Amino acid sequence: MSKDKLHITVFEYEKLLVGKGEKNISDDQFKALQRYYGNGVPFFKLIYNGVEFNEHVGVIQVGNTLIEVLPKADKNPHSEIEDKKWRDILINMLRAVGGFDIKQTSSSNLKIKPNTILDLYFELFVKEVEYLVHSGLVKQYRKKEGNVTALKGSLQFSKHIQQNHTHKERFFVRHTTYDVEHTLHFILYKTIRLLKQINANATLNSRIGTLLLLFPEMPEIKVSEATFEKLNFNRKNQHYTKAIEISKLILLQYHPDVSKGRNHVLALMFDMNLLWEQFIFTSLRKHKGSNTKITAQTSKYFWKPLAGRRSKMKPDIVIEHENGNIVFDTKWKNLNGYNPSPEDLRQMYVYHEYFEANRVALIYPNNISSISSGMYLDRATSDLTEKECSVISIAVNKNVKDWQIEINKRINSFICSEIQSS
Repeated sequence: MSKDKLHITVFEYEKLLVGKGEKNISDDQFKALQRYYGNGVPFFKLIYNGVEFNEHVGVIQVGNTLIEVLPKADKNPHSEIEDKKWRDILINMLRAVGGFDIKQTSSSNLKIKPNTILDLYFELFVKEVEYLVHSGLVKQYRKKEGNVTALKGSLQFSKHIQQNHTHKERFFVRHTTYDVEHTLHFILYKTIRLLKQINANATLNSRIGTLLLLFPEMPEIKVSEATFEKLNFNRKNQHYTKAIEISKLILLQYHPDVSKGRNHVLALMFDMNLLWEQFIFTSLRKHKGSNTKITAQTSKYFWKPLAGRRSKMKPDIVIEHENGNIVFDTKWKNLNGYNPSPEDLRQMYVYHEYFEANRVALIYPNNISSISSGMYLDRATSDLTEKECSVISIAVNKNVKDWQIEINKRINSFICSEIQSS
């Protein structure tokens, strides 16, 4: 693969067409994305001669072309400054929610300046494995069969007769050995070799090459979700967790181009609505008061068919305070002065009822911070009721600490206004 990587940056919900526009993809790349889409990926939809992205952001590498999809909560057009701003915001949000939560002993002093989250994840993986190699790779017991020159373990008589009829000096045995050849290292070695193939960051090339020299050669294995589900971590190998997590992210999202062998696809994509929810929740927990309980995705059943499973509702965030319950739903979109959708307002009305909430609110990103409120109407008279649904807009800030302080300031202001009026 050529190491001269082409870089295309788009915002969420933008389109990329074949051969049209300042930013475009080739026919081969489009066909690679079509095959990738056939695997059931939710990151974009196919349109005539192109793709249209959705609320998922991150990077998709197609051959030697890197498609970077950035979040967007304003109307400013593309520019180098604007792209960098939203790239930094995405990375900072991922850091805040634990997307890059790596031990201080092994992740301090990252050396490269990431151009995308792909570069950052690659370096985090390299840094983790460098740490593991330096600390000494963990050994495990495993069963092994084969010919040896000294009898140990249990003699496999039938295979011994079959293979050693003319070799009286050998014994075919099954025995236990204690070495570094186990599944954790199979996975890491496979990931290192893949990075050697697809990495295009010159700063990492020599470090990946050095790792291949230092890391013991391991057998090739096929990996799937089941491979990672079977892993068991304990006190002895707990420090492998983050390297394995990144390996899982990379290996399971890598789709080789089996037809032409040129346009392999690797995607590291994140649902922006889920990330925004996690970011708000993490920010609130970070500055939580002692008399407040904050939970995420609290479920309540609300309907059951005569035969079958019950249905449940899950608001994003529930705050239990001594003065009552408050329910929040987070939405990653800029209202641009419009009202929330009727669907969102109906959903919040139900939360009023089922969570016995004093107030409910929708939380959106925006250019400026503000709080506005509206009242639900009586179904018979259309008069105002006491049920209120508020809209909390939070100004986006690429300085994550200041942003989290602003989030707490606005939401605590909302909570306190309810307490004072109670």
